Amino acid sequence: MPVANMPMTDNTARDLFPGALEMMILESLRRQPAHGYALVQHIQQRSNNLLQVEEGSLYPALQRLLKAKLVKAEWGLSSTNRRVRTYQITVAGLRHLEDQISSFERMFEGIALVLNPGKSPAH
Repeated sequence: MPVANMPMTDNTARDLFPGALEMMILESLRRQPAHGYALVQHIQQRSNNLLQVEEGSLYPALQRLLKAKLVKAEWGLSSTNRRVRTYQITVAGLRHLEDQISSFERMFEGIALVLNPGKSPAH
């Protein structure tokens, strides 16, 4: 995702645009069901450590996705015998993700055109 490739320094605010975290969670879950810590690790690794998701952001986002029925969850045991809640994307979540990615790509293209006016596509 383009947002993950944007350079960030320690002085740069790490706030994402609204819906970005949910989109990254859904994309991560499209690959495989996961629990919260695994989602944090996956997003961090895929972004080359440019994005760090705090638990205080992750779990409210997961709750919003559950409420909207874009993900489902079930309790189980981890490999260390701890109770973990594993999340899985739903069919509605897949459709929502596709719509969000398409919308994001159009927005990103528009921003790129404004920031790089000399590189606008020829019509």
